[in-house]
This record gives sequence, C-alpha cells and structure tokens, in this order.
Amino acid sequence: MEFKEIKTEELNPEKFIEEKVNEIREIVGDKEALVALSGGVDSSTTTMLAHRALGDKLKIVFIDDGLMRENEPEQVVSTFRKLGIHVEVVDAQEEFFAALKGLTDPEHKRKLFRKTFYEVLGRVAKESGIKFLFQGTNYTDIEETVGGIKTQHNILEQLGIDPKREFGYQVIEPLKRLRKDGVKKVAKVLQLPKSIWNRMPFPGPALAIRVIGEVTQERVAIVRKATAIVEEVLKHSGAFQYLAILHEDRVTGIREGKREFGFQIEVRCWDSIDATTATPTKLDDETEQKLVQRIITEIPAVVSVIFHKTPKPPSTIEGE
Repeated sequence: MEFKEIKTEELNPEKFIEEKVNEIREIVGDKEALVALSGGVDSSTTTMLAHRALGDKLKIVFIDDGLMRENEPEQVVSTFRKLGIHVEVVDAQEEFFAALKGLTDPEHKRKLFRKTFYEVLGRVAKESGIKFLFQGTNYTDIEETVGGIKTQHNILEQLGIDPKREFGYQVIEPLKRLRKDGVKKVAKVLQLPKSIWNRMPFPGPALAIRVIGEVTQERVAIVRKATAIVEEVLKHSGAFQYLAILHEDRVTGIREGKREFGFQIEVRCWDSIDATTATPTKLDDETEQKLVQRIITEIPAVVSVIFHKTPKPPSTIEGE
C-alpha cells in the first residue's frame, strides 16, 4: 500500500478531522460531491466529514439494494434527519437481484455486487453532474483485499480499476489510513450518535455474503429474519459482532412427527477490537437455547441451528 496506517493509539481525532476537512475542501473546491451512506460507522463518519467540509454541495444517497437488515433504510434516513442532514434513497433492488441471479461463488458475488453498486452510483453521479465520490474505505478493507483474503466491494484502485475512466468520477477515501477502532474515535468527536459509532460492523455486500450459495429474495428474507432475532437476543452480550448465516444445502428435520427438508442457520458471535483477529464469544447454554428456539419457531423454513466456534484466523468473521 502506498500510504501508512495511523495507529489508533497514536490518533488525534480532532487534528485528523481538521486536516481531512481542509483536504476535502482543497480537492473538491466549489464543485459538488456524492457520498453513498449505508449507516455503518465508516460511511457515516465519511459522510459527516464531507458534510462538514462541503455542506449543501454534498449529495448523500442510500442505495437500497434489497439486501439490508430489517427496516434499515428507514432507520438510516431517520437518524440523519435528526442530525439535520437529508438522505436520498435510491431503489436499486431489481438491479442487484438480477446481477446476483444464479451466482454461487463468493468472489463472483462480491464482484458482481461491486459492479452493480458502482454502476448505480455512476448513474446518480452522471445525472447530477458530480465528479467526486466519497466512500468509507478503511485500512483493513484494503489490507484484506490486497492480501487476497477477500475482495471488499469498496476497493477499486488497489485492484487496478480506474474509477474516473470506468465510472466518470474521482474517489475520495478520508478514512483509508484508519482501522475500525480509529474510525470510532473520530465518529465520537464528530458527535455521531452512539447508535452509529457503537454499531456492529456490517459487510458492504450486506446479506448477499450471509447467504451461502445463490442469493434470492426468499433466501435473503430468511437470513434477514434470523439476523433480527440474533441481534435482538445478543444485543446485551457485549460482543464485537454477531450474525446469522444461511447455509446452501437443506438438511433433514422433523416437524409434527413428519420428516421435513429445511434450511440451516449458523450463528456467529465474536469478540474483537478491530476485526483483524477475532475469538468466538462464549455464550451460556440458556442464551444458545433461546436463539435456537426462536429461530426454528419464528422461521418455519429453518429446521436446524448451529454455532460457529472457530477463531479468526483461520476462519473469517463473515460467511463468505
């Protein structure tokens, strides 16, 4: 990588914010810019930095890909409305599901998600005449992509993709020298609400990589419901991240004395600081049983729930 990581323990968030705001103003000048907001700490912090620098010259969009958690678009728009910031929702669900149709390989899914994501953003930018795009890429995103661990959807230049040539805009990444814990320090100083800076990491390709195998609306609906249950039950666990994964193959189950082929959900719960390494959180038997009972009861298509116990490395936090 051509730039040096800013270690979290060495980070002065006030100074970082001042430098980035000045840098943004110098790069963008009197032109307009675009930011894709997902509601996660990275994109939210980037949005706040860009908004502080540019004000009304910044267009903020939430790309609704149909792969988000329950009520996520509404929650993100509402949170930023309370901060006095307008967010425009762009409905691109049909485009994403069409792009992912028939795909089962994780890397193919990530690449098609990325292609669709930037095509949608490119269209928005072109319609608005915007030449600058902000995104919340952090140091770990780049490190994992360059290292061949997994392709993060928001990495372009490190993969030899020229966004100006391909999509017509210049990408600005204010957070690319920070890891997740460093981004949180900056978010707090920017006075983002705790619901944002303390929010669990959520993958850029969203639930698409928590569905093992083909991504369909039916399968996304199942993992979305399982995700809601897992997040509700484990919200006071103190864990760094917890999630549900839908397995590809159906398994044999029994309901009302009859054999049934149903889906299997895997629950992952992690202790970590910056997602570089992670250890499975030890859940008590009562909590695990509560998760099992709620998932198989509230999602009739699911007949099996299993728990992930392998640390990162060699595992990864997400399913794909």
